[in-house]
Amino acid sequence: MSRSLRRGAAAAIVLAAIVPLAACAAGNDASTLEIKPDNAATAIGTDVKLNNIVVVTPKGTAGAYSGAANLTVNIANTGTADEVLTSLKIDDAAAKLTDESGAAVSDITLKPGQSVLIGAEGGPTASIPSSDLSVGGYAKTTFTFKNAGEVSANANVQPAVGVYEGFGPKAAAPSPAASASPSAEATASGSASPAASGSPSAGATGSASPGATASGSASPSGSASAQ
Repeated sequence: MSRSLRRGAAAAIVLAAIVPLAACAAGNDASTLEIKPDNAATAIGTDVKLNNIVVVTPKGTAGAYSGAANLTVNIANTGTADEVLTSLKIDDAAAKLTDESGAAVSDITLKPGQSVLIGAEGGPTASIPSSDLSVGGYAKTTFTFKNAGEVSANANVQPAVGVYEGFGPKAAAPSPAASASPSAEATASGSASPAASGSPSAGATGSASPGATASGSASPSGSASAQ
């Protein structure tokens, strides 16, 4: 084989190796699938697949973080019978599950062939009110299914930015301003208390007792007492 033919054959082999990799990258990178390629994925049995498991903290968090957190995961039931997610934990904290309407539920059912994305707006959610996490690090997540059993995976912890915006914990609604109490309103009013009124005190008379000297002040009736 001539040198030019050998070079052409070598180039063809290299190109054949590159094309499948390029095609794979085009269909599986973060911009295409909107996920990070190193996110946790696992399976339990032959029918339950869990992909893109991520613990999401509020936007702007970094490093050591304490507070609420959500979990997002895509769960697929490839079997021929219903499967039920009965519980989900982040580290040792049990997550609260809600359905598509935001109502609290005790479990999430997956029909045969169904795939459910937990954590997206308009879908079921899983959240914990408090946590101690390392943003950018990993947290243990545990899933329990009615039929398949239990499986755990170390999930990446990410803030709610970029592709995870909208997946983080919702900000707590501000508490309504406290209304003024009746006592405070009474104190602030301009009305005088009964003791401050201009009426004479009980038992006061307009005349002086016999033999009393004249006082320099007027009696309530306005006349001086007799001597």
